[in-house]
Amino acid sequence: MTEALTVALGQYAPSPHVDANLAIIDSLAGDAVKGGAHWLLLPEYASGLDGRRSVMLEAAKQAEHVQREVSRIAQQHGLWIFLGSHAVHDESVQKMANRSLVFDSRGQVRASYDKLHMFDVTLADGTQIEESRHYQPGEKAAVVTTPWCRVGLSVCYDLRFPHLYRALAQAGAEVLLVPAAFTRQTGPGHWRTLVRARAIENRAFVLAAAACGESGNGRTSYGHSLVIDPDGVVLAELDGEPGLLIQPLSLGDVARRRQQLPSLQHDRPFSIESLNATQEVES
Repeated sequence: MTEALTVALGQYAPSPHVDANLAIIDSLAGDAVKGGAHWLLLPEYASGLDGRRSVMLEAAKQAEHVQREVSRIAQQHGLWIFLGSHAVHDESVQKMANRSLVFDSRGQVRASYDKLHMFDVTLADGTQIEESRHYQPGEKAAVVTTPWCRVGLSVCYDLRFPHLYRALAQAGAEVLLVPAAFTRQTGPGHWRTLVRARAIENRAFVLAAAACGESGNGRTSYGHSLVIDPDGVVLAELDGEPGLLIQPLSLGDVARRRQQLPSLQHDRPFSIESLNATQEVES
């Protein structure tokens, strides 16, 4: 594996229109290559985002078209593309999957991951989001080996489940990906802190490409794509506007930091004892 890696994180507001989003991805890929990047990372719902299930379902039915076009773009530009996620319709369960794909520079799909955790919440402004009504959660985590390093996949809400990232790191992941469409309500207080925490806990680089701005039917995203080093240092960050963040990584830092503080090797099994504070405990 080679230690030199330059990554590009694309940030934009995915619209409900699949072909318009694919045109943005093509443009970002060209700019990424001009900037010397080996990888282009895209946000959650990179090929289409809208607050209406009916519109998302139409986008999901174009999943094969999306995959063909992203494959073409990767091959044309000689670039690895990490399609943060796109909606895929699963007729067997009459639901969608929120699926991340990894394309190599020949346009071949090297990995697939379906988002494990469903975002079922009522936000402070009363907005209700119930992913589990319309999406089928995944069953397997994924670590993919690239010519540069091993990469752990996740999507957005997964970020709130640290045991997933621990498992990915202990399975060999040196870089953790968190494509997202974080809401503007939770983003300011939670996004940066959680992304940094996953890097510090696992002594890994975290690359978080984020959707931003207004998508269809009032669906808004926070933006603020991030590149975090294994000590939790923010190497680069975008604001809430569309852009392309290009950042070189020193991958050897992962092994050095893990050797200095080998916490991934120190996990121990334990049980939880439920104690009654009204009773005395023998010491």
